[in-house]
Amino acid sequence: MTPSARVAAAAGILDDILAGAPAERALTNWARGNRFAGSGDRNAIRDHVFDALRCLRSHTAHAGAASPSGRALMIGGIAAAGGDPDTVFTGDGYGPAPMTQAERDALAAAPGVGTWPEAVALDCPDWLVPALRGSLGPDFASVMVAMQRRAPAFLRVNAARAAREQAAEALAAEGIATTPHPLASLALEATVNARKVSGSSVYRDGLVELQDVSPQAAVEALPLRAGHRVLDYCAGGGGKTLAMAARCPGTYDAHDTDPSRMRDLPVRARRAGVDVSLRRDAELAPGGYDLVLLDVPCSGTGTWRRAPDARWTLTSERLAGLVTLQAAILDRAHGFVAPGGTLAYMTCSLLNAENGDQVADFLRRSPGWRLLHERRFTPLDGGDGFYSAHLTRATGP
Repeated sequence: MTPSARVAAAAGILDDILAGAPAERALTNWARGNRFAGSGDRNAIRDHVFDALRCLRSHTAHAGAASPSGRALMIGGIAAAGGDPDTVFTGDGYGPAPMTQAERDALAAAPGVGTWPEAVALDCPDWLVPALRGSLGPDFASVMVAMQRRAPAFLRVNAARAAREQAAEALAAEGIATTPHPLASLALEATVNARKVSGSSVYRDGLVELQDVSPQAAVEALPLRAGHRVLDYCAGGGGKTLAMAARCPGTYDAHDTDPSRMRDLPVRARRAGVDVSLRRDAELAPGGYDLVLLDVPCSGTGTWRRAPDARWTLTSERLAGLVTLQAAILDRAHGFVAPGGTLAYMTCSLLNAENGDQVADFLRRSPGWRLLHERRFTPLDGGDGFYSAHLTRATGP
């Protein structure tokens, strides 16, 4: 595909997303319907789509458009990068149709960046500005600017299989360049050929897993000791279960209200060389665990670089429902912690309502519990936005 044809394809996919299709589904549907497109084409189109979604409001403003559309986002993105949309929108081959005079006039009349409302310049939904500013304080603008860029690709070295230096050398032998990241002792940032990781023998042999550096650091801070009984209560795909099990020998149980989310975990555990048992509700023993990890469902505001459509689909009603669900999970799961054990509460959110405020509310209604440790990560630390709190119980369930 030509560069112009990739832009045309991205514009069509963006129109599907703006009409309500989830981004991943829209990309998959396009790929299935256009099997002639190679991996390089698909990756380039994906980058166009995700770059546009990260900058939905600012690219629309750059184009001088009244509302976002696939064409407007592509025009605005080219203009934002200092290019001339007329050189891409030529109508040649499978490229996008030439720009109309109305589009050229709108582009020329677009207000300067310095005149835009803050939420437009920072690509933030208006309704979330007060909550994010209140949560991030003086870092609000810097974090939002970081959210307009692509996220780095991070790997976690499986300590049960290799040292970080050994994994880096093995990856380099397959053309994948990495550099250690200071936030976590087993973290590598893939700097060249990151997309080749999942097809590499290093990945297939279980030496590395794809995992952002912020949750890596949060898991590394957990008070694990050899022989601990550990429950990952909201395990999902099990990335944090595997990280804990690789770091410290013990008994690891994984649970999720939707067991199908854990269907790949046994295969991943075998590849990583660790033992993990999948558990249903009836198999969980009250007071039976030294550590219970709650990586609860959340708004995902910390992962907007990786899932940029999520910032535009989140609503105040959805957020309120998540806060209620998080409180219910805390109230349900804390009974599985043994006296003197640890309840680790985590989210990939930047919002106080889901983080510190949620923990404070739990402590107010739960006598016998106290906060031991609390940390929030933002993209300014290098990885995704993430929150972690360790609580301990001094009494029995």
